[in-house]
Amino acid sequence: MTGLDSWYGYMKSHDRAALWDLLHPDAVFESPVVHSPQRGRDITFKYLSSAEKVLGGPGFLYVGEWKSESGAVLEFKNVIDGIEINGVDIITFDSEGRITHFKVMVRPLKAVNMLHRLMAEQLAAPS
Repeated sequence: MTGLDSWYGYMKSHDRAALWDLLHPDAVFESPVVHSPQRGRDITFKYLSSAEKVLGGPGFLYVGEWKSESGAVLEFKNVIDGIEINGVDIITFDSEGRITHFKVMVRPLKAVNMLHRLMAEQLAAPS
């Protein structure tokens, strides 16, 4: 099973333990709304599990996939509160299939602003 297969498995199962196992200890997460990269498994896990709660509802759909030897770009869409969100997950995997780098880019601006608010609320909530 590849890292990408494991990512898709997590997105279907929402199994937080599987997400933890998928992340390299030195994983880096880049958010569309936070200036600096977030470094380490703990913070990457927090961002990705929060994003899955905010974005990963019933309307979430990957609509495109571009793969390389060490990663993938996955285009996604969803509608939240009547706002269509379009974005990409840019994921890099190590040779063992663990995520080493995860970057999210989102459009349009109205969606970025809404996600900023929803993610801030989710990240502030107790785990």
